Amino acid sequence: MFVAPDPGRSRLRNATRAVIGVVAAVAVSELCGLPLTACVTGGLAALLALFTVTDATVRDQRLTTALLPVAGFPVLALATALHGITPARDAAFLAIVFSGVYARRWGPRGHALGIFAFMNFFITQFLHAGPAQLSELYTAMGLALLTAGATRFVLWPIERHTPPAAVPPALPGSGLARPTTRQAFQATVASALALLAGQLLSEERWYWAVGTVWWIFVNTASRGETLVRGFRRIFGTVIGIVVGLLVAIPLHGAPAPTAALVAVCVFGIFYTAAVSYSWMMLAVTVMVSLLYGLLGVLDPGLLGLRLAETGVGALCAASAVVLVLPVTTHATNDAWIRRALRCVHACTAEAAARLAGDDTADPAGRVAELEQLLGRVRLSVAPLVHPLNPALGRKRRARRVLALLDDCAREIRGLVAVAADPEASHDARLAAACRRVQDAVEALTAGRPDGPAPTAHPTPAAHPALTHLHSLEQALTELAHPLRAPA
Repeated sequence: MFVAPDPGRSRLRNATRAVIGVVAAVAVSELCGLPLTACVTGGLAALLALFTVTDATVRDQRLTTALLPVAGFPVLALATALHGITPARDAAFLAIVFSGVYARRWGPRGHALGIFAFMNFFITQFLHAGPAQLSELYTAMGLALLTAGATRFVLWPIERHTPPAAVPPALPGSGLARPTTRQAFQATVASALALLAGQLLSEERWYWAVGTVWWIFVNTASRGETLVRGFRRIFGTVIGIVVGLLVAIPLHGAPAPTAALVAVCVFGIFYTAAVSYSWMMLAVTVMVSLLYGLLGVLDPGLLGLRLAETGVGALCAASAVVLVLPVTTHATNDAWIRRALRCVHACTAEAAARLAGDDTADPAGRVAELEQLLGRVRLSVAPLVHPLNPALGRKRRARRVLALLDDCAREIRGLVAVAADPEASHDARLAAACRRVQDAVEALTAGRPDGPAPTAHPTPAAHPALTHLHSLEQALTELAHPLRAPA
């Protein structure tokens, strides 16, 4: 995590901005004289607004942020109204789980609104809030969203300089063939099991088991991804509880040091989220421990219960993805790899058009899309390259595929850099080389058993674009073997 690349220091800047936004939101609530529970709600709302909104453009981010109250306020009212009515509360919670996961089919906006709706129900359980507190919670949340929006879009508009890593659109399909639909059923069944098992462990803190299920399913699309994420969540929670015992309990909820450490945890959540789910969960667990200390209910037994509820939730999620409409890791990997390869095809076509003199061609935009898709491929392939995966042959093939896709991305970046040079002259050999690359991609994505055929061509000496195109063709040719190997 400490040696992970941070191009343009985007993770550092996003994490720093998040701390400013969350601290400002809590400070505004405090200045307005709101009680502690409302201030905590405001801080969590600001954190969610800064964390979950990942649309590709600033305009879309503003619209999604403006829509967060539409998703969150009705859920908050419903959760407070049903707080003392257990059967109705549980049924409503499961309905929100299903709707929140199902909404991911509408891309980053649906993803963000679904998370925000779920977390409003969850926060109400966390704070044991009732109808009498609703107006205070609304006020704190409204102020927090305004403050977070001002921080993000006025005070520190990072996206104007560094495009965010938006969530790629979900895999296509219809009905139960669509992964998001299957996940909605899986998450609901897992949450129902977690809710029942969690209540057996604790009538007051059962919601942690459901929360574990929810966050395990976030940003996963296959059985393998979900299982690996569950393992990482438990690992991060265990380490976080140990740190909580050493840090949060001795503070006894002292406001100033607790607030400072919560700010550190917020930074850790944003800084580690993109590179290590376990580290992020460590930061989340310590933050929760500190908040419990601030509310005056923290003790070692509570942290032990938190671990037990997390284990129950992870077990329920694992059972659901294996038994309920499973989405296999192989099918998901294949779909994302095909999308990445088709993007390589589009990048090559745009770069060739630019080199041929078409000023309207924009290969740079395609490169950004390719980087996002390759990030999604790495997430999808992660279960196969995990150290605990016993299938050594599949692990080797998966690593080879990732290495060759990285080679493709490197050559595409080089090709696009050459195409952006106004001095780059048209070379008649470029068209033939681009056609060979496109043929190689089509052979891989069309499922030909033999893949692309190796092509003999002269050593490119006259034009740097040819060097990148020939290396790209070679990487695509070599991809045929690991992609066509039996699963």
